[in-house]
Amino acid sequence: MEKVPMTAAGYDRLQEELKHLKVVERPAVIKAIAEAREHGDLSENAEYHAARERQSFIEGRVGELEDKISRAEVIDPAKLSGDTVKFGATVTLADEDTDQEITYQIVGSEESDIKNGFLSITSPLARALIGKSVGDNVEVPTPGGSKMYEIVTLAFK
Repeated sequence: MEKVPMTAAGYDRLQEELKHLKVVERPAVIKAIAEAREHGDLSENAEYHAARERQSFIEGRVGELEDKISRAEVIDPAKLSGDTVKFGATVTLADEDTDQEITYQIVGSEESDIKNGFLSITSPLARALIGKSVGDNVEVPTPGGSKMYEIVTLAFK
């Protein structure tokens, strides 16, 4: 069974989503199915079919979350250190074409959110950064051609 690396914040978000699905969503969809059954003929009952589809989605997501939580390897970036990029590192990069700087924290794939600066460990950019140090240049393949970045800062927060 392969471990899934994630930060404590990412683990907590998964736990909260699982709790919400079990405590709020699951009972609500069961109630909706019961109400739709009271309307009679199920073969032409759109509300019943929509509620069953929602129930299927919820049960699938619950199973997925339980699997990821059971395989989670929670890593606290604040307890890490070093001078090379690894999981949990917060890295500031300078685009060598535009000199624009951007900061990312390398996190697990389940908690990635590029708009908020959380970069998945499985992304091409993160894979190119792993093992590099401040001052190193990194070439990243993109659909529009290769991009070059320089690592400006590296921290573990």
